[in-house]
Amino acid sequence: MSLKYLGIAAVVCLAAATAAAGTYIALATPKSRPARDVRVEITPERVERGRYLFHHVADCDGCHSPRDASKFSMPPEPGKTGAGFQFPEELGFPGRIAGSNITPDVETGIGSWTDGEKIRAIREGISRDGRALFALMPYRQFAKMSDEDIHSLVAYLNSLPPVRNALPKTELKFPVNLLNRFEPAPALAPARPPAAQDRARYGEFLAGMACLECHSQLKNGKPLPGMEFAGGHEFAVGRFVARSANLTPDEETGIGRWSEEQFVKKFRDYGNLSYATAPRAVQANFTLMPWYGFAHMKDEDLRAIYAYLRTLKPVYNPVVPHPQLASQTD
Repeated sequence: MSLKYLGIAAVVCLAAATAAAGTYIALATPKSRPARDVRVEITPERVERGRYLFHHVADCDGCHSPRDASKFSMPPEPGKTGAGFQFPEELGFPGRIAGSNITPDVETGIGSWTDGEKIRAIREGISRDGRALFALMPYRQFAKMSDEDIHSLVAYLNSLPPVRNALPKTELKFPVNLLNRFEPAPALAPARPPAAQDRARYGEFLAGMACLECHSQLKNGKPLPGMEFAGGHEFAVGRFVARSANLTPDEETGIGRWSEEQFVKKFRDYGNLSYATAPRAVQANFTLMPWYGFAHMKDEDLRAIYAYLRTLKPVYNPVVPHPQLASQTD
């Protein structure tokens, strides 16, 4: 066979392989397994633990409760816990992103879901209909939670009053819509979160849920390698812009000079904040940091997070949390 025909054959084979790969990606479904047949027993202790995780550690409010952008820290709207939240377009996500209604409303929430389906969504990123949840949902971190904590979270969700609130489904743009299908993976091994006595490791576990997503620059919903906790992620809502703080122990641009007491006090300073008392949002104070919830995180949990952050490699990353906007007039 001449070189000419060999070249043609190679091109044809490459085209066929490319087409096959494209077809595979287009038709691929996320790795998943059937939801477990489990019914979570609701006890006062579980509901209280689930409430704490929901509001004060995992910040489920941040994505799954309607928030008031006119007030400082965009507090969740009273009486609508878990009713869902459509992210503003200006945040720059790759498509239309909606944090689902996770109240027990049967028509617009998850009232018809089994407890096993809820657990699978939280831990493995798979919706009831088998689609992959957007990777912004930190299911990789939630997969590290103990069975008891997961059951407590489900018990709390089951205790919420149903709220009828229909939201559009998340629609990701190409190619993220395809790549996102490969993110979920079944949680096959039992979760063994570190003991609270191992402060740094336990703090890593907590920071993965509470801090990682917002205090890292993201690409396709995942932190950029090497920039975890280094801040600089930009949030824009309406006419306001804010950037997340650098939490690495860099002495010049991070929290390297903060003492443990200063770190804890920063949260406690917002302990009296409420929806009713929240000041009006302006460019100088605009933030998506969930101070309303995190201000009530337990001392031992805050101190564990601080201990972990001190173990990180310092990253020099100057961040201006509230940039001066040329067109801004408050």
